[in-house]
Amino acid sequence: MYKPGGTIAAALEKIQQKSYVLPAIQREFVWKPEQIERLFDSLMQGYPFGTFLFWTVKPETSGSFKFYDFVLNYHQRDAAHCPELPTLHDQTVTAVLDGQQRLTALNIGLRGSMAMKLPSKWWTNPDAFPKRTLRLNLLAPLEPDEEGAVYDFRFLDDAQVERDEAALWFPVTEILGMKGGPPMLAWLVAKKLEGDALNSAYTILDRLHQVVHVDQRVFYYEEESQDVERVLNIFIRLNSGGTVLSYSDLLLSIAVAQWKKVDARSEIHSLVDEINRIGTGFSLSQDFVLKAGLMLSDIASVGFKVENFTQANMEKLEGNWPQIRAALVRTVELAASFGLNGQTLRADSALLPIAYYLYHRRAPANYAVSNQFAADRNVIHSWLTRSLLKASGIWGSGLDTFLTALREVIQQKGETSFPARELEQVMDARGKSLAFSPAEVEDMLTMQYGDKRMFALLSMLFPFVDLRNQFHMDHVFPISRFTAAKLRKAGIDEDRIENLSRMANELPNLQLLEGTANTEKRDKLPGEWLADHYPNAGDRAHYCAIHDLGDVPEALEGFEQFHSERRERLRTRIQGVLTIEQE
Repeated sequence: MYKPGGTIAAALEKIQQKSYVLPAIQREFVWKPEQIERLFDSLMQGYPFGTFLFWTVKPETSGSFKFYDFVLNYHQRDAAHCPELPTLHDQTVTAVLDGQQRLTALNIGLRGSMAMKLPSKWWTNPDAFPKRTLRLNLLAPLEPDEEGAVYDFRFLDDAQVERDEAALWFPVTEILGMKGGPPMLAWLVAKKLEGDALNSAYTILDRLHQVVHVDQRVFYYEEESQDVERVLNIFIRLNSGGTVLSYSDLLLSIAVAQWKKVDARSEIHSLVDEINRIGTGFSLSQDFVLKAGLMLSDIASVGFKVENFTQANMEKLEGNWPQIRAALVRTVELAASFGLNGQTLRADSALLPIAYYLYHRRAPANYAVSNQFAADRNVIHSWLTRSLLKASGIWGSGLDTFLTALREVIQQKGETSFPARELEQVMDARGKSLAFSPAEVEDMLTMQYGDKRMFALLSMLFPFVDLRNQFHMDHVFPISRFTAAKLRKAGIDEDRIENLSRMANELPNLQLLEGTANTEKRDKLPGEWLADHYPNAGDRAHYCAIHDLGDVPEALEGFEQFHSERRERLRTRIQGVLTIEQE
């Protein structure tokens, strides 16, 4: 039944009172800060807000369902999930079937905060996630930008606000408790506004107050059936188009409804959080976990299809869940021991055959560290690295049937050791060979810093590096020395500058260096750093030998010869560790 709605402020009060809740079949909050900013701008401009679909759960059935609260203070690493609510016995609640993202965006913008990872910092760094609240610049001219936004909403932290002296950033969270008229004017006068600036700022602030407290914006359809199967069917019909809800979110919702003993939503999300904290941090998703669940449970197809999420298959997945969870944790621990993380793991799906192998052979908890399994780990490392090095992409097209074929090989040949040779035969037959052509070798030699294949290649070329420690990809000759200005100052001819800058980021000028040593090295030329770090001539010679540095020149002028000679030595190394196709 379609019903007229109330104000945004009234809706947020119901969220705060736990009258509006989220059913377990709902997905997580996925909007980015920019989307919330855009929503508020749309509301201020009077654009349609859209209708909602609410499910009224009656007191006699409310205790039979699991519900979640709306996200308030979003933290990308530590608080990205909807908080679980206690069982709501004997009370009428309104479960939001459609409109969760919009209501959560309003809840965060008007009551909470967002803490997103800064791109330049590690996931493990506590300073990587500054807390930011939504602000509205009351002094910004009301002129549309390229995307049509008129009002300047931004998520900012206090330091950003203080630095921006040309703006007046109103904390949007204050509008909920602010009355219209004199209180708003008093706030602006306290900021020493007067004349046209005061009038303009008041107009904007009054519009925000109108949008939140006065306008009737929350219109909804109401579903009153207490049959969860009917509600799930409505939910699927609403979202199966895939434009608003990702398909894996939809399938997770089906799993949530069908698991009987375990809370699928909580288990899967907590596992995603756990494996992403391993090592220096990964960026694995619920898609990865769901596909792993299908693969490890030996469900016929690993494809994201509704027919694979039958009740019988979900019972099988639930029954195997403890072992599946353990295998995935051990798989990611193993990947971390190879030095991989979210920045260097080029294809998450490459871990799935390894996970199936560890699950199939019931690998113990110490598999990633015990000397007993060192040889097996080396085979896995070589196979995984070579699959990640393929520029064409092993883990792209035809992935579901490809994974199913690899699973069959591991079922037949993976009882006691990782069947790399047999896997490679199947891969070759499917046009996904792990042999490399001379052209591919040439491509590796010119690979640029930042290419996700680079770490995998360096780790294979220099296997003596203990990747369990934190190693950086370091420029042998510091990249800071190769700006156009510095090259000119060093007397480099103009026609060589562009070429030198490109060469400085290529494989021959890169090495794996322990984090602390890399910090100490900074912008020192390699000859100077080696002399400081290894005063003993024998130690310096040993370091240069194992890293294939050759004779390291003292000055930048010798870089081109160093690059050319090391390039050929690295070509020989690549040919020694990879299978090279004959021309």
